[in-house]
Amino acid sequence: MMNGIDFSIPLNFWAIANGFGINTNLLETNLINSGVVSGLSVYLGKGVLSNLLKNRKLTILDTIRDAEERYEEATDKPEQAKTRLQQARIKANDIRMNGLSQMEREKQDLIDAADEDSKRLEDSKNATIRFEKQRAIEQVRQQVSHLALERALETLKNRLSSESHSRMIDHNIGLLRAMESTIK
Repeated sequence: MMNGIDFSIPLNFWAIANGFGINTNLLETNLINSGVVSGLSVYLGKGVLSNLLKNRKLTILDTIRDAEERYEEATDKPEQAKTRLQQARIKANDIRMNGLSQMEREKQDLIDAADEDSKRLEDSKNATIRFEKQRAIEQVRQQVSHLALERALETLKNRLSSESHSRMIDHNIGLLRAMESTIK
């Protein structure tokens, strides 16, 4: 039984291969040279080729790793942005609520201050009214007492004669002397 090598290499080659010599057949020598070069290339180039393939594999793995990292960053960034957006919304809502409560407090403070001012003005108005009322009463009293005094004097002038007038003066002088002597 013949194997595949026997078909490709002629039988007379085997006879020459047993001994060492120069083969002048170009076709046979070309095949042998090609086989030797291929064998040497495979044997010697195996390390270079494996290094090239290994470097290429590492480059591809690095590229894949970088792409995965960028993908993870790209998928993390929207999540981080969503988180920051949610935090910003919460903070904005807190600021808005604080602003509204501050506005309500200031509104209430203004209302309270206006009420206090109104009460003070009302008290001032009432005090002014009382003062003016007292002043008017005092003026009326003075006018009434002045009129009463004038009427009394008028009545005295009309009812008193010069003799009763002299008696009254003497009587009052006596009272004043009595008072003077008690004081001493």
